[in-house]
Amino acid sequence: MSSLLTFGESMGIFVADGIGTLDHARGFTLGVAGAESNVAIGVARLGGDATWLGRLGRDATGSLIATRLRSFGVRVTALPDDSFTGLMVRFQRSAQFIHADYHRAGSAGSRLTPADVPEPEIRAAGILHVTGITPALSDSCRATVFAAVETARSAGVPVSVDVNYRSKLWSRFDAAPVLRDLVSRADVVFAGPDEAAIFVDGADPVGGLAALGPTEVIVKDGARGCVALLDGVRSSVPAIEVTAIDPVGAGDAFVAGYLADRLAGAPPLDRLRTAIEAGAFAVTVPGDCEGLPTRADLKSLAGDDINR
Repeated sequence: MSSLLTFGESMGIFVADGIGTLDHARGFTLGVAGAESNVAIGVARLGGDATWLGRLGRDATGSLIATRLRSFGVRVTALPDDSFTGLMVRFQRSAQFIHADYHRAGSAGSRLTPADVPEPEIRAAGILHVTGITPALSDSCRATVFAAVETARSAGVPVSVDVNYRSKLWSRFDAAPVLRDLVSRADVVFAGPDEAAIFVDGADPVGGLAALGPTEVIVKDGARGCVALLDGVRSSVPAIEVTAIDPVGAGDAFVAGYLADRLAGAPPLDRLRTAIEAGAFAVTVPGDCEGLPTRADLKSLAGDDINR
């Protein structure tokens, strides 16, 4: 099995207990959040080799992040930075709506530069995975993403992109040309239907994304499962019915499941099934990364819900 390399901002996250407005919260749970680090954890939990790289502040939150990622089996390259480690505060306003506030402008994670991601590591990776979050953090982060992608392309390393649009970081107008450019340089792309519609025809998001160049396009659509176009073959896999406890992190679990199987050389349809299973399992456990499954977890879920 070859390895995954990813980078971006990981943050500390305070999650309010219970349901309701923040002023009624009686306590908070401290955890770790970050799309790229979640994917690295997910791949490692599924038996893959994963490296996460990022800048962390010289503070307790930065230390917690590095320790937590390593405890999950991720190889961590933590670059110490004099700025603070980013934070997120999340609360569940109602049974259906989750609200998050970012405290990350000027954070250590937003100060990544192209020199931070060593070319030899990119060239040695099995997959370089990036998201549409990092280019939104700063000009230097955007330059880092595109420089790393170009290095991977020149070395023949597959590039994976999860669009992961965040409206609190940039507008759809500002994001559209950047995301379109990034996806056009990818081999594998993940997006939700609404995310794809930012920069391609919303009537056929799979076809629109594929027209930009990726040979593996996966549109993840929550409770409706996923639709994909993999090497010219269109497939769809339905979602698994589970009791959802926390939907946060399901998309990252989905991506991790697909990429872990891709690194292991699994056939395309098996990758999609593993992705669906990983996403389904993740929503049954609270937290951003705490619910990311092992292979044993997926076997248990598959035994109950899927005829493989």
